[in-house]
Amino acid sequence: MTSPTELHTTSAAAAPDTAGDTSARARTRRRRRRWAVVAAVVAIGALAGTLGVRWLRPYLYHGAVLQAPDEAPSMEGLHYTDGTPVDLSALRGDVVVVYFGYTHCPDICPTTLAAVSRALDDLGGDADDVHVLVLTIDPERDTDEVLEAYVGAFDERIRGVSGDLASIERVASLYGVYFAKGEAMADGYAMDHTATLMGIDPDGHLRIVWPNEITAADLASDLDELR
Repeated sequence: MTSPTELHTTSAAAAPDTAGDTSARARTRRRRRRWAVVAAVVAIGALAGTLGVRWLRPYLYHGAVLQAPDEAPSMEGLHYTDGTPVDLSALRGDVVVVYFGYTHCPDICPTTLAAVSRALDDLGGDADDVHVLVLTIDPERDTDEVLEAYVGAFDERIRGVSGDLASIERVASLYGVYFAKGEAMADGYAMDHTATLMGIDPDGHLRIVWPNEITAADLASDLDELR
């Protein structure tokens, strides 16, 4: 016969250790929660680091940035190819790209304007906030009709600007642009000229000068940032 003491001992040995299982599961849940918290902290830290770098490190433009920009010089005396006077103040709030060139330019001008057109395409709908002005340095041959057809062949969003030679020389000097008649060519003569692009910010300040070799992708990136 089994004694009461033996029955108690046998029952206790046979009973599952539910308290131990519960404790183990609790520890497992706590460990999972800790790892979840650690993972969340790491993810947030990585995101904050990325954003922090973007906020703390200024955007690097692909041209010469004017550290103390002045208001862009007036283009008084010049007009668009449709005869409308150029008023830069009317373009405030948008970015303005300025280029001095001429329609008989054999290489640099076409290459530069093609890059500008591709940059506008890269901007998509944001290109509506960018105005591109091409100021002729050869008004003797670049009539309004000739200039309009020339810039329009690259992109209809590019506007030609002209005026009498004295007004063009005055505005060019204010923008630090040099030009002069060069060597004779089959179609008359070439023009020696400064071939940089210039950017006016939405506040009307002359902010940046780009080399004519700038790529369309870099120009689009800068224009997007300048907006």
